[in-house]
Amino acid sequence: MGGSVNMVEETLKLAYGENSELIKDKRIAAVQALSGTGACRLFADFQKRFCPDSQIYIPVPTWANHHNIWRDAHVPQKTFHYYHPQSKGLDFAGLVDDIKNAPNGSFFLLHACAHNPTGVDPSEEQWKEISKKIKEKGHFPFFDMAYQGFASGDPERDAKAIRIFLEDGHLLGIAQSYAKNMGLYGQRVGCLSVLCEDEKQAVAVKSQLQMLARPMYSNPPVHGALIVSTILGDPGLKKLWLKEVKGMADRIIGMRTALRENLEKLGSPLSWEHITNQIGMFCYSGMTPEQVDRLTNEFHIYMTRNGRISMAGVTTGNVGYLANAIHEVTKSA
Repeated sequence: MGGSVNMVEETLKLAYGENSELIKDKRIAAVQALSGTGACRLFADFQKRFCPDSQIYIPVPTWANHHNIWRDAHVPQKTFHYYHPQSKGLDFAGLVDDIKNAPNGSFFLLHACAHNPTGVDPSEEQWKEISKKIKEKGHFPFFDMAYQGFASGDPERDAKAIRIFLEDGHLLGIAQSYAKNMGLYGQRVGCLSVLCEDEKQAVAVKSQLQMLARPMYSNPPVHGALIVSTILGDPGLKKLWLKEVKGMADRIIGMRTALRENLEKLGSPLSWEHITNQIGMFCYSGMTPEQVDRLTNEFHIYMTRNGRISMAGVTTGNVGYLANAIHEVTKSA
């Protein structure tokens, strides 16, 4: 029910650190999950069963499926400020206020890195402040880490937010996924971990997670987990994987620069600084649903109507065409 022990072991090292004392002390309850979505859902059901009166605070905006997951687990949802449309950056003051004003002991859903859909991440200093405020209020932080390695190109650096919370002594939960950073989307391979008070509690929590999984999907599939444990368990293969993840992230960062430069060359009256300020797979462009519709109807360019561009779909071959189309639909804005 808990899946591949080797895969889970290697996955925890990516999140908690290669030489984590918490792993050595067996304080982490962890199971293989059906990618990030499955990990979130398993945790949501765990939350409902053992904290039935709790609620989850979800950022505005967030990945649409987060709302569905906690709704279907019958956990009441509240929201907290995150994105600031005017600056196309983080609404840090609003976020901190919402943490302070939430009832003590609330659950907070946080994107560990490469926030989806905005590409806006808190700075290291801001994460330290967020951690401090969440600790003061006794909230429980739950990190969804779907893009480790895809933000900076370095999985270690992309786990920084989690490490800050661990240093501050939080108990926390993490959903991890290999859909993007290993291209295993179709294999549904991920991990849910919950950091506990001690080994005894971790054994109990893991047992309860397995009891939730048993009637839901019985056990996770083997194939994807074997790919992960084979790669991460072999120093040579792991090194090659890290190099390829960096190559992928660097390409996306390069496309951000190219898209911004192309728009500026076209003489766009708007600021496109946010394209290069944001990070990860997505760019929250600031385009309106009407402008997105025009891109689709007039230029055959497809993206979600909230203006979210998948930067992974931008190439050296199409970036000029994309910039030109964006300029056409936004120049009179």
